[in-house]
Amino acid sequence: MEQFRQVGEVLGSLKALMVFEDDIRINARQCRLLVDAFGLAFDTVTAEIKDNLCFDERSTKWKALEQPLRELQRVFKDGEQYVRACLDAKDWWVKAISLSRSPDCVESHLHSLLWCVPVVVEAIEAASEISGCDHDEFTKKRVLLSKKYEKNWMDPELFRRRFGKQFLISNDLRSRLESVVKEDRWILSEMIGEKKSSGCLTKQDLRLAELLLKNNKGKLFPTSILVGSKDYQVRRRLGNGSHYKEVQWMGESFAVKHFFGEIEPLIPEISVLSSLAHPNIMQVLCAFSDDEKKECFLLMELMSKDLATHIKENCGPRRRIPFSLPVAVDTMLQIARGMEYLHSKKLFHGNLDPSNILVKAKTSNPDGYLHVKIMGISPSMAKNRRNNNASSNASNACIWYAPEVLEEQEQSGDLNHESKYTEKADVYSFSMICFELLTGKVPFEDSHLQGDKTGRNIRMGERPLFSFPSPKYLTNLTKKCWHSEPAQRPSFASICRVLRYVKRFLALNIGHSQPDPPLPPVDYCEVDASLARRFGAWSSPVEASSVAEIPFQMFAYRVMERERTNANLKEKSSESGSESTSVDENVGVAEEAFSNAAVPLSKSPSENHKKAPSKRASADGKANRHSGGQKQKGKSVRPPQLVLCGRSLRMNSESQLQPVASPGRRRTSGHASDSELA
Repeated sequence: MEQFRQVGEVLGSLKALMVFEDDIRINARQCRLLVDAFGLAFDTVTAEIKDNLCFDERSTKWKALEQPLRELQRVFKDGEQYVRACLDAKDWWVKAISLSRSPDCVESHLHSLLWCVPVVVEAIEAASEISGCDHDEFTKKRVLLSKKYEKNWMDPELFRRRFGKQFLISNDLRSRLESVVKEDRWILSEMIGEKKSSGCLTKQDLRLAELLLKNNKGKLFPTSILVGSKDYQVRRRLGNGSHYKEVQWMGESFAVKHFFGEIEPLIPEISVLSSLAHPNIMQVLCAFSDDEKKECFLLMELMSKDLATHIKENCGPRRRIPFSLPVAVDTMLQIARGMEYLHSKKLFHGNLDPSNILVKAKTSNPDGYLHVKIMGISPSMAKNRRNNNASSNASNACIWYAPEVLEEQEQSGDLNHESKYTEKADVYSFSMICFELLTGKVPFEDSHLQGDKTGRNIRMGERPLFSFPSPKYLTNLTKKCWHSEPAQRPSFASICRVLRYVKRFLALNIGHSQPDPPLPPVDYCEVDASLARRFGAWSSPVEASSVAEIPFQMFAYRVMERERTNANLKEKSSESGSESTSVDENVGVAEEAFSNAAVPLSKSPSENHKKAPSKRASADGKANRHSGGQKQKGKSVRPPQLVLCGRSLRMNSESQLQPVASPGRRRTSGHASDSELA
């Protein structure tokens, strides 16, 4: 209940800010859309709680909602920070430069909201199954909820018509998602035109107005606009020997890449970089050049540090894991989303490693969550970086490159040979970053092989070894990404879908940091492969998936998960006569209550695992009792359960919740097998 109240407080703060909606001069339409979507989300959650839960049970049976509502509050807080930034009228010109082309509203805040709302709704539905003590009412709820996740709704259009309002994908909201960014840019251009026609702008302001009006075309502007400004100041150099500097300009801190050389050949490439707009891609806000001095300045957002430095600082001498599991998965998802966007533009990175991923702590979240941006995208401008890596740390130069890239480089004898830099090569590099995020170790740092021997062994199939606590559902995804055969590696669109559902699993199962954590009931990589075969558009890399598709993707995953879980239960029940009888009788009870609802009942995934008999029982030759219900007149009655994937909550005789963790398999050794693939 406390988390729900905090979500309402953030929404109230946002609505108070929107009292001054007319004073928002930058991205006003996007701010209005964001607040409207947050209001609809809160109304949806409120209606679900009122319809399904009992207020008197808030201290016991609402506990499963705490983590999902905490995630929703985090999304709301991030959105509040965005609205405050757009409302701040100080330094209007520099705010317009940094925010006018930012896609954060739709691609970051609304993306997170459309992911989070289905998770909260599912948590409420699961809690409603144990609300109250009436067994008939409990059975009725389970049947009705199971009908919601029938395969009949596995059609995007039918899903939108049936659940569009509940999951915030109504036709009105979808149309606003597609048009709001263009509307704000048009409003900004009209506003700048009015300022120019007023005749009250200074010479510097006229230059900035010209910059804002023509910046979308990737044009290079005179360096005098930047370095000639009175308040331009170089603060410090970023990195040893790099071309990046922290500068202050018009009261705001930026990162600038300053380099010398022939500018004309680089103009097409700079134009491409300037056209990129994604929350997880380092965006070139403005480009300035001086043909006489042959120098160029690329103005970008200032980040705190690169991912390699952040991991090194967080691990410390005892080599502890640098991130909590939710933060690690969120970081992986942001990297994958940035790469999905790049590949949709037919751009391949070719040098993806932690030093080319910049991070900055999210100010609204003190729990370790990061904002991630990928840099070093241009191959020609990254050659110096690649050469520096090779000369300064030859033992690690090859660990981020795919085996086919290493083989091509060996045959050509040229480290900068780029013919094998493809989408699948980037996926391999991503897998090595995932390994470091999950373990805190640089891949192969414990290996006795160095230099050329490491590269040769990578080509022969050697991969780094995961430490024991690494969750198998993430190590399996990583191993698929570093598969020796490029065609077997998943696309970044597939990786994003899997990671979003893994985030949902972590939000619904708070025991993931315990010694015996819950496990997903199915392999999400296999689920995605099945759905990709059914929905051909999911396999297309032509364009990045729209954020409006996220609720349906989450729903389709849920349907497949329930279907496969029920199939596994039927298979296991066929092997045990007692379990088979119990399942059949439960279905019979449901059919008595609803004769027209022929729907298989959802069962707790914790029943997927058989309980091993104790030594005492086996010594006495006694069989263990099944922990399910009690038999009454030939009928098996099970106590109500709160189904949360690999974890269930049971009620004791005093109607108190008792956590029951599903027994998970443990490896007998400290390392995962290299041949262990999902």
